[in-house]
Amino acid sequence: LLTTACLFAALSRRQTRTRKVLAEFGTLYQQQYGLALFNKVRFEIEGTGGPQSQLLHRKVPLEGRSIFSGAVYQYLEENKKWRIRFLFIPDSYNIECFESKQAHDRGQQPKGVISCAGYKVLTSMDEYLELLNNTGGPPFPNSATQFPLLLWHPYTRHYCFCVLTEKEHNKWMAVFQDCIRHANNGLPEDNKVQTPAFTDSVRLYRQHHEQYGTWDMMCGRPPQILANLVMETLVPELRNLIGPRLKGKLYQRQRNWMLILDAVYHQVLCQTQAQYEALVQVSYSGQPQLESSIRTDMDQIITSKEHVTSKIRALVQPKAEQLLKDSVEPDITFILEALMEPTSRGFAEVRDLFFRELTDMSNNIQNDGSREKLGEHMEKVSMLAYHPVKMQSCYDKVEQMNLEGLQQKFDVSSPSVFIQRAQILMREQMDNTVYTFEHLLHQSLSDQEGDEVPKIIQRCLDRVMKKYDYDSSTVRKKFFKEALLQIIIPYMLKQLNPSCAQELPRFRELIFEDFSRFILVENIFEEVVLQSAMKDIMLAVREAAVQRKHNLYRDSMILAQSDPNLHMLEENPPIDWAASYGPQDEGGTGDSAELWRRRRQVVSMILLDDWRHLQNESCMEVPGVDGIREEEEESKEEDKAEEEEDDDQNSDPSPVPDPSPEPGSSPTKSPDSVHEIRGLINPMLEVLVPVSELNNPVLTNGLVLQGEEPKSRHIQDDYSKALLNRLLQKEGEPPAWGSVRQAESRLSAGSGQQEAESERFSGTAMQFAVHQQDDSGFQSPVSEGLEDEGQAITAARKVQPVALDPESVMVTFESGDEESELDPISNV
Repeated sequence: LLTTACLFAALSRRQTRTRKVLAEFGTLYQQQYGLALFNKVRFEIEGTGGPQSQLLHRKVPLEGRSIFSGAVYQYLEENKKWRIRFLFIPDSYNIECFESKQAHDRGQQPKGVISCAGYKVLTSMDEYLELLNNTGGPPFPNSATQFPLLLWHPYTRHYCFCVLTEKEHNKWMAVFQDCIRHANNGLPEDNKVQTPAFTDSVRLYRQHHEQYGTWDMMCGRPPQILANLVMETLVPELRNLIGPRLKGKLYQRQRNWMLILDAVYHQVLCQTQAQYEALVQVSYSGQPQLESSIRTDMDQIITSKEHVTSKIRALVQPKAEQLLKDSVEPDITFILEALMEPTSRGFAEVRDLFFRELTDMSNNIQNDGSREKLGEHMEKVSMLAYHPVKMQSCYDKVEQMNLEGLQQKFDVSSPSVFIQRAQILMREQMDNTVYTFEHLLHQSLSDQEGDEVPKIIQRCLDRVMKKYDYDSSTVRKKFFKEALLQIIIPYMLKQLNPSCAQELPRFRELIFEDFSRFILVENIFEEVVLQSAMKDIMLAVREAAVQRKHNLYRDSMILAQSDPNLHMLEENPPIDWAASYGPQDEGGTGDSAELWRRRRQVVSMILLDDWRHLQNESCMEVPGVDGIREEEEESKEEDKAEEEEDDDQNSDPSPVPDPSPEPGSSPTKSPDSVHEIRGLINPMLEVLVPVSELNNPVLTNGLVLQGEEPKSRHIQDDYSKALLNRLLQKEGEPPAWGSVRQAESRLSAGSGQQEAESERFSGTAMQFAVHQQDDSGFQSPVSEGLEDEGQAITAARKVQPVALDPESVMVTFESGDEESELDPISNV
């Protein structure tokens, strides 16, 4: 694709850019690591925190579960063909691709694993082309079905799948979106040192390069985020270097660029993976010494920090308050309303979904109050939060979030960051609600059965609903505050940095050298700006809580330790409803193992009548898509058009005149006569029959011989009886008379059955008519082998006789010797 010089230039550019980014990031990370460790130790000592949650939290949500599995069609770049692949999605939410379901069941390694961080799922080629900014056609061929699913990433490989039905399409789309949502959820919050140190280092790095505001690619594991950070500046350089040197059509250049970009991204990812692990190891090795210093000098560090903070506040706060009054306060209400409306609708839908599921379960238990039925329903309800298809109605409410008008002023690239965060919080609240209901129900059931079970379910449901209303209000208010900070603070820092950045270095002189690892001037500057904006943000959220339409609790309503006995149940192991209440399988048959596997899958599989046979197949081509143009056909379509037309005209046996007559011959004309046109519409089929087979004729529709010709006989109904009378008068009753009389009886019966046989004939005759008259230049895959089978028509019809219309059949008899050719009657 590229010359050697261009390739070495690209590699050199990649190595240089990666080293530069990681070196700058490493310096920031070491600084932020000490500060994050100080904040962790201080939080442990002071112990300040927010309101306590009323719902229980599941520690390991998907232990021993899988999300979904099934077969789809995937376009493979290696051979540019569609193939069937079995996709399995475990609790890690990575998409594992297997050649077949049998390969997965045998425990083989997957052919590929897709980490969905940073991807977007698209459902049409128009969306895909819009992201590619391409008007010359997609890099992928046309979809094998009308239900495509494309996974798009700005820096790495794209994936193209398709399914057969709309129901499958909706289910796979919901599953893919859930995988992306889970991968983009961010870093684990339980790590109180590495996570804040990493996120603050990335944010400060981008701010040093004048990049403020939200960042869509802040997703995945730390090495993936660092690779995205490198590619953000490396891609424009490579595009200017490599783009003009790519050859071919537009879609070919686009495809080659994607291949190059994918290779570069994986090289960068390997480099960031190695260097980040080394950086974390160095920081972790020095953590005990730093923590010892922090605990020893905690009071002095806090005093020194407060002194420096007061100095910086005196410089920054007047400017920050003036900026808030002029540019931020008028927009706070609008921003908050844009966030609250869809988010509140989404949480309300979560509540309604949980209530509907429990109501349906209670009604079913009322009709069938067996323990097995209760275990079956609770097994499904326990995974309700992780069922992307059922939760899709809740997620769709938040998808309506619109922050249009804020992109330019507040540097908000898209609302996707806030949408995915709200959806993750909705899933967590649903899981907490379900988990709490499980423990309450299991504790209340004891030995109650029959009519008492629905009443117990209703009491537990009412109790859990009150707790959900309180927790959802707390979670939403916290989400609104964080979202406002993520929108407003970067804007204020961008406006205040030019006037304050030159004054900040002089404040470093106020910090003792021993405390310089834990007190950073730049972080204190951001804290002062945040405290200035927090007062207005808290006031706006407090005023919104008064409005009844958002269903938010006021801050004065705090339910602290309202149910201490309930939180003791959180330490109990998870409840296995199928094992406790489900049917017991003493035999351990294979069917029960399959049921167990399917029960451990959150989303049920779709089994179609025309799809079951594909579940265990490997590397099968897509049936019925032979007409889909591949890359070679698209690039050579114009060159092959004339060749296909000439080949079709030379090989077509129908009476279509040759458009290129030989020199000296009269020019051919179009078929103007009635017989020629009739021959085009209803072609005559000519069958060669040996003389030796006349005593055992192949034809079974009542046809007999007609006329006297040296080598051929045309069979017609109108002259059949005349020919039979002639045979009787001339030869008496020849040896073959039995067969002739049988033919006569069939002929008489055939006239009465002609209408009944017309439908059978239409399907059979069309197979021959298509082959005779196809002059379109395209050979259907169904009729590719008909030319090779022309010589075996007679044998095939002897094995499976089919009645044809007498008017569309001409039989040619094979000549025996010269004597038989002169005497056709003796031939019979």
